[in-house]
Amino acid sequence: MRVLVTGASGLLGGGVARLLVRQGHDVSTFQRRPALVDGATDHPGSLTDDDAVRRAVTGADGVIHLAAKVSFTGKAADFDAVNVDGTRRLLRAARRAGVRDLVFVSSPSVANSGSAIAGLGAEPADPARAHGDYSRTKAEAELLALAADSPDFRVAAVRPHIVWGPGDTQLVERVLDRARRRRLPLLDDGAALIDTTYVDNAASAIVAALHRMEHIHGRALVVSNGEPRPVGELLAGICAAGGVPAPSWSVPGGLARAAGSLIEGLWTRAGRAGEPPMTRFLAEQLSTAHWFDQRETRRLLDWAPAVSLDEGLARLAAHYRAR
Repeated sequence: MRVLVTGASGLLGGGVARLLVRQGHDVSTFQRRPALVDGATDHPGSLTDDDAVRRAVTGADGVIHLAAKVSFTGKAADFDAVNVDGTRRLLRAARRAGVRDLVFVSSPSVANSGSAIAGLGAEPADPARAHGDYSRTKAEAELLALAADSPDFRVAAVRPHIVWGPGDTQLVERVLDRARRRRLPLLDDGAALIDTTYVDNAASAIVAALHRMEHIHGRALVVSNGEPRPVGELLAGICAAGGVPAPSWSVPGGLARAAGSLIEGLWTRAGRAGEPPMTRFLAEQLSTAHWFDQRETRRLLDWAPAVSLDEGLARLAAHYRAR
């Protein structure tokens, strides 16, 4: 199969592209900077460029769409341009190019208004209730993608939950950096039960979705390791793997959420680069339960995670020892 992977310069996108190459597919990648995936053909470009998107999808049988603007802060228009308009542009070009199947890689945050999630499946995406511009625009993009599903252009959404692994700069490096500087508190003593997804498991689930499109098109599925643990235990495991002290001081979750809203607003208005030390979304993720029932996902994808949470942490520790 000829497969285009967008966003392959990222941790998860690169893992997806490499897995497809190992399976023998003809793989091309599309993103702003080279993905450098051995065995794949790079098509550098932006989702905001009609011509670049059209060239990238030409000849593809399937598309896995991971490219997105991912940040806790930033201008709303920038999120809209990439996550919503870029997805719309890709869908239109793929359909016109005769692409058969498209997997939209989404996020569980598209259906999370900040309250606890315990054992639910993939609730409907809801831009109006999503917190933050990233979640809002991913929700809008998922709705666009699923609305495009048809018998001759099959579309499904996969929502991997908190993906991490060696080389991860979105979660692991931020945790280690803040813990090293003693700026990583536990919220409500780190008691909230959460699930995460080791990167190899997320990649294999996404590729499985492409192969199982007959069974899942038109739907959204949440993917995780299926091993919920207290957030304090997970943070301690990441810190141990990276060789830094685990967080040991606690802040009330409600206070952190209020402070996160204030800091995020001030940070954005000041036009500061990088990520603020706390946002409301981050505080919600660290202080509320969020884990999902994986039975339907595993049945429909005919898939199960191959790397346990403990094995993933061992691999992460080996990665930092090698460095």
